[in-house]
Amino acid sequence: MKNHLLIFLFSLAFVFNSKAQVTTTSTLKPGDSGIDFNLKGVDGKMHSLANMSENKGFIIVFTCNHCPFSQAYEERIIAIHSKYSILGMPVIAINPNDAKRQPEDSYKNMIKRSKEHAYAFNYLVDPTQSIAKAYGATRTPHVFVLDSTLKVIYVGAIDDNFEEPKEVKEKYLEAALDAYLANIPISISQTKAIGCGIKWKLD
Repeated sequence: MKNHLLIFLFSLAFVFNSKAQVTTTSTLKPGDSGIDFNLKGVDGKMHSLANMSENKGFIIVFTCNHCPFSQAYEERIIAIHSKYSILGMPVIAINPNDAKRQPEDSYKNMIKRSKEHAYAFNYLVDPTQSIAKAYGATRTPHVFVLDSTLKVIYVGAIDDNFEEPKEVKEKYLEAALDAYLANIPISISQTKAIGCGIKWKLD
């Protein structure tokens, strides 16, 4: 009940702050080309897709520290990375939020949270928000799966129930990954991302 109330209140806050949300590009769709980047991780190093070209693809998740939706999916993201990274499909988490608007999403707090929850995946910061805008990300979490050529093969939500993992009926992300790795068509390649609005810079 407490978790439901927090998400409800957070959703109201998003509605009233919607005028402050700024997007400049449309969301990438399946078949579009993904964009490489060079972003700083919580390990203090710079990371790019080009430097991880040995993989079969990438699970890019725009996420953050403070959002109740991101927190609800945190353990599932950790589990997905554990399952699929050994198959050549690692999670790359990117925090797009403006830390001035949401201090909990600062780089310092990213490092803290990644240690507290033992993230095994790269957690990167997008300080200019240019990568989030290039992908057309609008929510946290918002998933973009890329193949080995950086073509987008899935966009959207992780599954159909952010509140209760045990009641999930459609594991959209995992189904897409399983199909791709089995070299068969992805039946559902795009869904609606459910989460908090990205906190865009106001200046």
